[in-house]
Amino acid sequence: MATRLVLAELTAAYTARSGQAVAIESVGGVDAAKRVAGGEAFDLVILASDAIDKLIAAGHLRPGRVDLVRSGVAACVREGSPVPDLSNEAAVKSAVLAAERISYSTGPSGVALQKLFERWGMADAVAGKTVQAPPGVPVASLVAKGEVALGFQQLSELLNVPGITIVGPLPEAIQIVTVFSAGITASTARADAVRALLDFMNTPEADAAKQRQGMSAAA
Repeated sequence: MATRLVLAELTAAYTARSGQAVAIESVGGVDAAKRVAGGEAFDLVILASDAIDKLIAAGHLRPGRVDLVRSGVAACVREGSPVPDLSNEAAVKSAVLAAERISYSTGPSGVALQKLFERWGMADAVAGKTVQAPPGVPVASLVAKGEVALGFQQLSELLNVPGITIVGPLPEAIQIVTVFSAGITASTARADAVRALLDFMNTPEADAAKQRQGMSAAA
């Protein structure tokens, strides 16, 4: 879901210049990987790079991962709520401990946050007040509804969501960067068309769209 808006923008631009229609279905990364592994027919899959590597190793995708974007994690609070200090690692730790309830995704950023909480020695304390966002459900929606006080997710998934205030990205020392990559399915008959699309997605022209959606080029 983190790549939903940037893919929509890039595919619209590609269709406008090439005439090639592109249909993207955005779902939670866990569900997407399961559907590909289960044999559903797709031409192209875009997921976190480690998930793409696993699908390649299993033979579901052709060799040759194509890295597309780098995406960092940010935090948000409900609109009108006090904005916590997240300027350094200690401040983030304090904000997490002070929040009544927190939420993070089931994707790679959520896994990395759990490891961070373990390193801080507060995994049990955090687990007791964590509201887990189901796959495909934006953390920001839980924050906007007041179900959680502090939410963490890819910045791209927090942009343009009503009812929240984006506090800012995690500080560099603990920033969680996910590389989202593409893989061409082993069964597609349109591999050349997919490669042309991926080539466009890694042009300088595409970089501006990535930045607009809170991401950066992978290379």
